[in-house]
Amino acid sequence: LQIPSGLLSERWGVPLVLAGGTALSGIGYLIAGASVGFPMLVMALLIGGTGSSVQHPLASALVARAFAGARSLKALGTYNFAGDIGKMTVPALASLMLVVMPWQPTVAILGGAGLIAAAAIYILIPRFPAEAVAPKEAKTQIAAGGRTTTFAFPVLLSIGMIDSATRMAFLTFLPFLLISKGASLPTVGLALTLVFAGGAVGKLVCAFIGARIGVIATVCLTEGLTTALILGMLKLPLEASLVALPVIGIALNGTSSVLYGSVPLLVDPAKRTRAFSIFYTGTIGSGAAAPAVYGLLGDATGVPTATIVVALVCLATLPLALILRPALPQEAR
Repeated sequence: LQIPSGLLSERWGVPLVLAGGTALSGIGYLIAGASVGFPMLVMALLIGGTGSSVQHPLASALVARAFAGARSLKALGTYNFAGDIGKMTVPALASLMLVVMPWQPTVAILGGAGLIAAAAIYILIPRFPAEAVAPKEAKTQIAAGGRTTTFAFPVLLSIGMIDSATRMAFLTFLPFLLISKGASLPTVGLALTLVFAGGAVGKLVCAFIGARIGVIATVCLTEGLTTALILGMLKLPLEASLVALPVIGIALNGTSSVLYGSVPLLVDPAKRTRAFSIFYTGTIGSGAAAPAVYGLLGDATGVPTATIVVALVCLATLPLALILRPALPQEAR
């Protein structure tokens, strides 16, 4: 529902749709807290997921509008990093709450926090006059050497989909690889934590690296490192694998910030919300399909062979990045 949310924001405005979606997510949590059976819980999850669909494309478009050029890349990377911090801290907070109360009140409290957040979003969110901002930004991009091309955004989307599929496929195979090296279940949990922690850092750090050395150089660096480290995981002993996992997390997730940050550089300001909604839909959809597709390959050929395929497919991002290069503004290349 990210694409419909982008279309709704063009009619009703970003503040109203973003706040309304956040409120709907909060309502979903409240219903979950009051649920008395599985069907009601499923309905709550559906409502919460519907409300959450507005957040990625609309918030990203707002960040891109507030910050231009290299500042946009850094700002979107920071926003991307903040999301991962939330994914770590809120579950930790909920776990502490579960020590002193049942799960239903815990979920209901989170739902109430969502409603408060929705009100704050609607009141505090800046109102940008699109007609005043767009021409200035368009002139800035042209002056910086960017060329509007019909292929640029589809190429960027393709890179993002391959990157997302690589990330999710590797995370699917990682427990099997570690268990084959003698890892216990707690060790596998630790390994995933190391990957996610590295990923959060990567989303922030790689955005600043991209602003410094350029989008294409950063994509080539992170995707090349991802391929090398995934292949290295097949040979490394368990202890060395655990040491390498945070670095793998940085490379796996770091590219995403650079790619998100490139969307404003390739799309007219008036079309950015819709572009972000398409981009997030494509990358999330690719990440959702990858475990099933690569899982079938793993069943047919074995986990090591399928992991090698994952790493090699990741390399397809490198020629695509070079194709994308001429469409980027000079300062971002």
